[in-house]
Amino acid sequence: MAHSTLIIVPTYNESNNIERLIDKVMGVGEMDLLIIDDGSPDGTAGIVKMKQDQYPHRLFIIERSGKLGLGTAYVRGFRYALENDYTYICEMDADFSHDPEDLPKLIEKVRTGETDVAIGSRYADGISIINWPLSRLILSYSANLYARFITGLPIFDTTAGFKCIHRKVLEAISVENIRSNGYAFQIELHFRAWKAGFRLSEVAIIFRERQEGVSKMSRSIVWEAIWRVWTLKIQSIMGLL
Repeated sequence: MAHSTLIIVPTYNESNNIERLIDKVMGVGEMDLLIIDDGSPDGTAGIVKMKQDQYPHRLFIIERSGKLGLGTAYVRGFRYALENDYTYICEMDADFSHDPEDLPKLIEKVRTGETDVAIGSRYADGISIINWPLSRLILSYSANLYARFITGLPIFDTTAGFKCIHRKVLEAISVENIRSNGYAFQIELHFRAWKAGFRLSEVAIIFRERQEGVSKMSRSIVWEAIWRVWTLKIQSIMGLL
Protein backbone atom coordinates (compact mmCIF):
# COMPACT_ATOMS: atom_id res chain seq x y z
CA MET A 1 0.00 0.00 0.00
CA ALA A 2 1.50 3.26 -1.13
CA HIS A 3 -0.28 5.90 0.95
CA SER A 4 -1.34 6.56 4.53
CA THR A 5 -4.60 8.37 3.67
CA LEU A 6 -7.85 6.86 2.45
CA ILE A 7 -10.86 8.84 1.21
CA ILE A 8 -14.17 6.95 1.57
CA VAL A 9 -17.05 7.93 -0.73
CA PRO A 10 -20.40 6.10 -0.56
CA THR A 11 -22.35 6.20 -3.84
CA TYR A 12 -25.84 5.55 -5.12
CA ASN A 13 -26.67 6.74 -8.65
CA GLU A 14 -23.73 9.13 -8.98
CA SER A 15 -22.79 8.36 -12.59
CA ASN A 16 -22.98 12.06 -13.48
CA ASN A 17 -20.41 12.98 -10.83
CA ILE A 18 -18.15 10.05 -10.08
CA GLU A 19 -15.63 10.22 -12.95
CA ARG A 20 -14.94 13.90 -12.36
CA LEU A 21 -14.77 13.38 -8.60
CA ILE A 22 -12.21 10.58 -8.95
CA ASP A 23 -9.99 12.77 -11.14
CA LYS A 24 -10.25 15.70 -8.73
CA VAL A 25 -9.42 13.64 -5.63
CA MET A 26 -6.53 11.90 -7.35
CA GLY A 27 -5.13 15.26 -8.41
CA VAL A 28 -5.25 16.79 -4.93
CA GLY A 29 -2.46 14.75 -3.33
CA GLU A 30 -0.98 11.42 -2.38
CA MET A 31 -4.06 9.58 -1.16
CA ASP A 32 -6.14 6.54 -2.03
CA LEU A 33 -9.87 6.48 -2.78
CA LEU A 34 -12.43 3.85 -1.83
CA ILE A 35 -15.87 3.95 -3.47
CA ILE A 36 -18.62 1.99 -1.73
CA ASP A 37 -21.46 1.58 -4.21
CA ASP A 38 -24.89 0.35 -3.14
CA GLY A 39 -25.91 -1.37 -6.35
CA SER A 40 -26.46 1.82 -8.34
CA PRO A 41 -28.68 1.00 -11.34
CA ASP A 42 -27.20 3.91 -13.31
CA GLY A 43 -23.81 2.27 -13.84
CA THR A 44 -21.78 4.17 -11.21
CA ALA A 45 -19.75 1.05 -10.32
CA GLY A 46 -18.88 0.40 -13.97
CA ILE A 47 -17.44 3.89 -14.32
CA VAL A 48 -15.31 3.38 -11.19
CA LYS A 49 -13.97 0.08 -12.53
CA MET A 50 -13.08 1.76 -15.81
CA LYS A 51 -11.13 4.44 -13.91
CA GLN A 52 -9.19 1.80 -11.95
CA ASP A 53 -7.05 1.21 -15.03
CA GLN A 54 -6.05 4.88 -14.88
CA TYR A 55 -5.29 4.81 -11.13
CA PRO A 56 -3.94 1.34 -10.30
CA HIS A 57 -3.28 0.67 -6.60
CA ARG A 58 -4.99 3.96 -5.63
CA LEU A 59 -8.66 3.52 -6.58
CA PHE A 60 -10.73 0.78 -4.98
CA ILE A 61 -14.40 -0.21 -5.00
CA ILE A 62 -16.65 -2.27 -2.76
CA GLU A 63 -19.96 -3.19 -4.40
CA ARG A 64 -22.92 -3.95 -2.18
CA SER A 65 -26.11 -5.70 -3.20
CA GLY A 66 -28.59 -2.87 -2.60
CA LYS A 67 -29.30 0.48 -0.99
CA LEU A 68 -28.07 -0.38 2.50
CA GLY A 69 -27.54 3.13 3.81
CA LEU A 70 -24.89 5.73 4.53
CA GLY A 71 -23.94 4.53 7.99
CA THR A 72 -23.33 0.90 7.07
CA ALA A 73 -21.34 2.06 4.03
CA TYR A 74 -19.00 4.10 6.21
CA VAL A 75 -18.66 1.31 8.77
CA ARG A 76 -17.66 -1.02 5.93
CA GLY A 77 -15.20 1.57 4.68
CA PHE A 78 -13.72 2.13 8.14
CA ARG A 79 -13.19 -1.61 8.51
CA TYR A 80 -11.41 -1.67 5.15
CA ALA A 81 -9.22 1.26 6.19
CA LEU A 82 -8.18 -0.37 9.46
CA GLU A 83 -7.53 -3.75 7.83
CA ASN A 84 -5.31 -2.07 5.23
CA ASP A 85 -3.29 0.01 7.70
CA TYR A 86 -4.38 3.52 6.71
CA THR A 87 -3.62 6.17 9.33
CA TYR A 88 -5.84 9.01 8.12
CA ILE A 89 -9.38 8.18 7.02
CA CYS A 90 -11.65 10.74 5.37
CA GLU A 91 -15.36 10.87 4.63
CA MET A 92 -16.81 12.89 1.77
CA ASP A 93 -19.83 13.00 -0.55
CA ALA A 94 -19.74 12.13 -4.24
CA ASP A 95 -21.80 15.09 -5.45
CA PHE A 96 -19.25 17.93 -5.14
CA SER A 97 -21.06 19.49 -2.19
CA HIS A 98 -17.67 18.89 -0.56
CA ASP A 99 -14.73 20.39 -2.44
CA PRO A 100 -11.85 17.91 -2.89
CA GLU A 101 -9.49 20.90 -2.65
CA ASP A 102 -10.40 21.13 1.05
CA LEU A 103 -9.11 17.62 1.79
CA PRO A 104 -5.45 18.59 2.43
CA LYS A 105 -6.31 21.09 5.18
CA LEU A 106 -8.50 18.54 6.98
CA ILE A 107 -5.80 15.87 6.74
CA GLU A 108 -3.07 18.27 7.84
CA LYS A 109 -4.96 19.13 11.06
CA VAL A 110 -4.91 15.46 12.03
CA ARG A 111 -1.46 14.64 10.63
CA THR A 112 0.22 17.38 12.69
CA GLY A 113 -1.48 16.18 15.87
CA GLU A 114 -3.54 19.35 16.26
CA THR A 115 -6.73 17.30 16.48
CA ASP A 116 -8.00 13.72 16.24
CA VAL A 117 -11.07 14.47 14.11
CA ALA A 118 -11.02 17.43 11.68
CA ILE A 119 -14.56 18.31 10.61
CA GLY A 120 -15.35 20.28 7.46
CA SER A 121 -17.96 22.56 8.99
CA ARG A 122 -20.80 24.49 7.35
CA TYR A 123 -21.48 26.44 10.55
CA ALA A 124 -18.09 27.12 12.17
CA ASP A 125 -17.77 30.54 10.56
CA GLY A 126 -21.36 31.72 10.23
CA ILE A 127 -23.38 29.81 7.63
CA SER A 128 -21.40 28.85 4.52
CA ILE A 129 -23.90 27.00 2.34
CA ILE A 130 -24.61 27.81 -1.31
CA ASN A 131 -27.84 27.10 -3.21
CA TRP A 132 -29.91 25.54 -0.43
CA PRO A 133 -33.58 26.55 -0.21
CA LEU A 134 -34.38 28.44 2.97
CA SER A 135 -36.56 25.60 4.28
CA ARG A 136 -33.69 23.10 4.13
CA LEU A 137 -31.25 25.56 5.66
CA ILE A 138 -33.61 26.16 8.59
CA LEU A 139 -34.14 22.40 9.04
CA SER A 140 -30.40 21.66 9.01
CA TYR A 141 -29.43 24.53 11.29
CA SER A 142 -32.23 23.72 13.75
CA ALA A 143 -31.30 20.02 13.74
CA ASN A 144 -27.72 20.90 14.62
CA LEU A 145 -28.79 23.21 17.45
CA TYR A 146 -31.05 20.44 18.75
CA ALA A 147 -28.32 17.80 18.57
CA ARG A 148 -25.79 20.08 20.30
CA PHE A 149 -28.27 20.91 23.06
CA ILE A 150 -29.15 17.27 23.79
CA THR A 151 -25.67 15.73 23.45
CA GLY A 152 -23.48 18.60 24.61
CA LEU A 153 -21.20 18.15 21.60
CA PRO A 154 -18.69 21.05 21.41
CA ILE A 155 -19.09 21.54 17.63
CA PHE A 156 -21.48 23.55 15.49
CA ASP A 157 -21.90 21.08 12.60
CA THR A 158 -22.86 17.82 14.31
CA THR A 159 -24.15 16.23 11.09
CA ALA A 160 -21.12 17.11 8.91
CA GLY A 161 -20.22 14.36 6.46
CA PHE A 162 -16.83 15.78 5.43
CA LYS A 163 -14.01 14.96 7.81
CA CYS A 164 -10.63 13.36 8.48
CA ILE A 165 -10.27 10.88 11.35
CA HIS A 166 -7.12 9.37 12.85
CA ARG A 167 -7.27 5.58 12.86
CA LYS A 168 -6.80 5.49 16.66
CA VAL A 169 -10.27 7.03 17.02
CA LEU A 170 -11.93 4.31 14.96
CA GLU A 171 -10.01 1.62 16.82
CA ALA A 172 -11.06 3.02 20.21
CA ILE A 173 -14.77 3.57 19.60
CA SER A 174 -15.47 0.17 17.96
CA VAL A 175 -17.20 1.42 14.81
CA GLU A 176 -19.17 -1.82 14.52
CA ASN A 177 -21.22 -0.60 17.52
CA ILE A 178 -22.52 2.44 15.64
CA ARG A 179 -26.21 1.83 15.03
CA SER A 180 -27.30 4.99 13.19
CA ASN A 181 -27.57 4.80 9.43
CA GLY A 182 -28.62 8.19 8.04
CA TYR A 183 -27.33 11.62 9.00
CA ALA A 184 -27.61 10.51 12.64
CA PHE A 185 -24.57 8.37 11.86
CA GLN A 186 -22.42 11.50 11.82
CA ILE A 187 -23.81 12.70 15.16
CA GLU A 188 -23.15 9.30 16.72
CA LEU A 189 -19.60 9.11 15.34
CA HIS A 190 -18.77 12.56 16.71
CA PHE A 191 -20.41 11.81 20.05
CA ARG A 192 -18.63 8.49 20.57
CA ALA A 193 -15.26 10.04 19.64
CA TRP A 194 -15.80 12.98 21.99
CA LYS A 195 -16.96 10.79 24.87
CA ALA A 196 -13.88 8.59 24.37
CA GLY A 197 -11.72 11.65 25.03
CA PHE A 198 -10.65 12.51 21.48
CA ARG A 199 -10.33 16.07 20.19
CA LEU A 200 -12.82 17.36 17.63
CA SER A 201 -11.98 20.47 15.60
CA GLU A 202 -13.96 22.30 12.95
CA VAL A 203 -12.50 23.70 9.75
CA ALA A 204 -14.75 26.17 7.94
CA ILE A 205 -15.66 25.05 4.42
CA ILE A 206 -18.07 26.25 1.76
CA PHE A 207 -20.79 23.66 1.15
CA ARG A 208 -22.46 23.67 -2.27
CA GLU A 209 -25.74 21.98 -3.10
CA ARG A 210 -25.31 19.23 -5.69
CA GLN A 211 -25.55 20.20 -9.36
CA GLU A 212 -26.17 16.69 -10.66
CA GLY A 213 -28.29 13.82 -9.34
CA VAL A 214 -30.88 13.70 -6.56
CA SER A 215 -30.51 14.41 -2.83
CA LYS A 216 -30.77 11.34 -0.55
CA MET A 217 -32.52 13.29 2.23
CA SER A 218 -35.78 11.69 3.43
CA ARG A 219 -38.29 12.03 6.27
CA SER A 220 -37.12 8.76 7.87
CA ILE A 221 -33.53 10.09 7.99
CA VAL A 222 -34.74 13.22 9.79
CA TRP A 223 -36.75 11.22 12.33
CA GLU A 224 -33.83 8.89 13.00
CA ALA A 225 -31.66 11.88 13.87
CA ILE A 226 -34.34 13.29 16.20
CA TRP A 227 -34.72 10.19 18.36
CA ARG A 228 -31.16 8.90 18.07
CA VAL A 229 -29.63 11.83 19.99
CA TRP A 230 -31.78 10.94 23.03
CA THR A 231 -30.67 7.32 22.82
CA LEU A 232 -27.02 8.38 22.75
CA LYS A 233 -27.51 10.74 25.69
CA ILE A 234 -29.20 8.06 27.80
CA GLN A 235 -26.57 5.45 26.88
CA SER A 236 -23.86 7.92 27.85
CA ILE A 237 -25.44 8.65 31.22
CA MET A 238 -25.81 4.94 31.92
CA GLY A 239 -22.24 4.20 30.80
CA LEU A 240 -23.38 1.99 27.93
CA LEU A 241 -21.48 3.64 25.07
